Amino acid sequence: MEYFDCGVPKNPYYRFIVGVAPTRIAVGVPTEASELSMAFVYILESESGAFYIGSTLDINQRVRHHAGGYTPSTKRLGKMHLVLTQQYSTLSEARKVERQLKKLKRKDYIRKIVADGYIKLKSG
Repeated sequence: MEYFDCGVPKNPYYRFIVGVAPTRIAVGVPTEASELSMAFVYILESESGAFYIGSTLDINQRVRHHAGGYTPSTKRLGKMHLVLTQQYSTLSEARKVERQLKKLKRKDYIRKIVADGYIKLKSG
C-alpha cells in the first residue's frame, strides 16, 4: 500500500478527502466519500463569456482545481464560475455526455442549456 503525506500539498495531483484534515491516505483504496460519489458533468463560464465543459467524480475538488489555476485549458481564461452541474450514475455516462456537448461547439446552445438548468442530451 502506497501513502502520500498530504500535509503541505506541493503537487496538484495529491488526493484529499473532502471535509477531512489533510493526512496520510492510501492511494487506490476506496474511501467512504468515493464509494458514495456520483459522476457529474459541469459547465464553467469565464467573465468573458467562454465556456468550459468537463466531467468528474468529485465536483468540489475539480472546481477548486480550476480556481487554483492547475488546469491549463481554463487557466488562460481567467476567473471561471460554475454555472451548471448535472449528476450521472457513472463516470462513463458523464464522459459520453461531456463529449457530446463539446462536439456541439455552439455557444448559443450551451447558453440555452445553462438557462434551462438541465442537459437534455442522452449518453449513448
